[in-house]
Amino acid sequence: MEALTDAINARRTFAIISHPDAGKTTLTEKLLLFGGAIETAGAVKARGERRRARSDWMKVEQERGISVASSVMTYEYDGRTFNLLDTPGHEDFSEDTYRVLTAVDSAVMVLDAAKGIETQTRKLFEVCRLRDMPITTFVNKLDREGQDPFGLLEEIEETLQLDVTPASWPIGMGRDFHGCYDLFQDQLILFDKGGNDTRSEGVALHGLDDPKLDAMLPDHLVAKLREDVEMVRGLCPPFDAEAYLAGNLTPVYFGSAVNNFGVRELLDGLARQAPPPRPQPALERAVAPDEAKCSGFVFKIQANMDPKHRDRMAFLRLVSGQFKKGMKLKHVRSGKTMAVHNAQLFLARDREVAETAVAGDIIGLPNHGGLRIGDTLTEGELVRFTGVPSFAPELLQRVRPEDPMKAKHLGRALEQLAEEGAARVFKPYLGADWVVGVVGALQFDVLADRIRTEFNVPVRFEPTELMTARWVEADDPHLLKQFIDKNKASLAEDHTGAPVYMARNAWHLNKPMEDFPGLRFLKTKEESV
Repeated sequence: MEALTDAINARRTFAIISHPDAGKTTLTEKLLLFGGAIETAGAVKARGERRRARSDWMKVEQERGISVASSVMTYEYDGRTFNLLDTPGHEDFSEDTYRVLTAVDSAVMVLDAAKGIETQTRKLFEVCRLRDMPITTFVNKLDREGQDPFGLLEEIEETLQLDVTPASWPIGMGRDFHGCYDLFQDQLILFDKGGNDTRSEGVALHGLDDPKLDAMLPDHLVAKLREDVEMVRGLCPPFDAEAYLAGNLTPVYFGSAVNNFGVRELLDGLARQAPPPRPQPALERAVAPDEAKCSGFVFKIQANMDPKHRDRMAFLRLVSGQFKKGMKLKHVRSGKTMAVHNAQLFLARDREVAETAVAGDIIGLPNHGGLRIGDTLTEGELVRFTGVPSFAPELLQRVRPEDPMKAKHLGRALEQLAEEGAARVFKPYLGADWVVGVVGALQFDVLADRIRTEFNVPVRFEPTELMTARWVEADDPHLLKQFIDKNKASLAEDHTGAPVYMARNAWHLNKPMEDFPGLRFLKTKEESV
């Protein structure tokens, strides 16, 4: 039992969140590089084959140079096991990010040094705040001209209502940027600005009085560094682990992921400060990670990670205990027991069979339609984990196959994508056309791409008169049936068979709410079962 507790305490399961173009994917690559998981980093903006970032494995991501799906990367560093969940930066894919944030214990918030806190960053931060999640901040792109570091600290403090403690401090900026001084360890690791795609040890300088500091850096930068550090230590509170773990204080690291500066300091900081697995809320009780019995919940389903095998993978966050290959787990929603022989561990698209895993780890379960987002698996106890959200779509379009003979193929493709949570898919009670609902417009392009490339069904999306959709629930099944019978022209089923009301305008949405006060019209639905 002691060995299990030690293994759980060595886990660091975290997500990276940011506004698009803050450099999140590049930072992810460099964390893998310095963590020893890969030997060379692939820059997203490089040409040809080099353009493909390791964490961006979907065809559409490689073609467009954006992240649209979350991916999981597990690697060892400094006696810790890191489970890094890279998330889509683009706001049109924020629902995937929200679900990922239910499966992690902390987050790294990436800011662009020139732009500071942007819209999407603020939204994702609020989701973290709702969960009292510890946040580590990485201010990126110091190799370009940006805001004054003191101004950035003030912006974080005032905009996000967070206490800040600088963990490192930049030396210069833009063309004059030479690296970051590690305030927590009182040292500086200097890197050559070349060779950014490979891991190097750099040159270590210890303390602000190290003579190598004056020998290796310009005089004016050394003088400013010493002055800035004195001000930082006088003005900012020292790092408080309790305040950080409660989500009230963020350590701030500065750096340039593309040039490797600041990445090692961030990685070391996560190893030291980021929390191990935390208790997870369930309807019945909170489940602690060091409980003997294994349990976990599905927070993501991804189809066609391996197009050759048309596979579907359910991502399971282990909440408690230890998973062992071949063990039997109860699927709480259905009551069935399943023997798990071929669970997977991930490094983005690459994977290996998981012989064992512990609370905090993310494992993949090959899924043939039996598992859904929000499902709980346990060694027998009937607990149901909570907090995995689904959001009602605000954009709705009809979808048709270009070849009418492929209507059935389209239906199967849409149901798979709906199981992933990539979109909401509705089959109207009346009429033959499928309706697809999304949170952001770019999702339609990505869905069309994926249906064409992964399922070989070219499709076209067409505008509808529909404004929004709401799940309909009632405590009284007779009242729900009465409503369905009266409103069939405006109703559909989602991929789980749940009734959905599709409204053309605000009046059309509000009228049934007035006529049927006993019904609930849900904009957000929690996927706990």
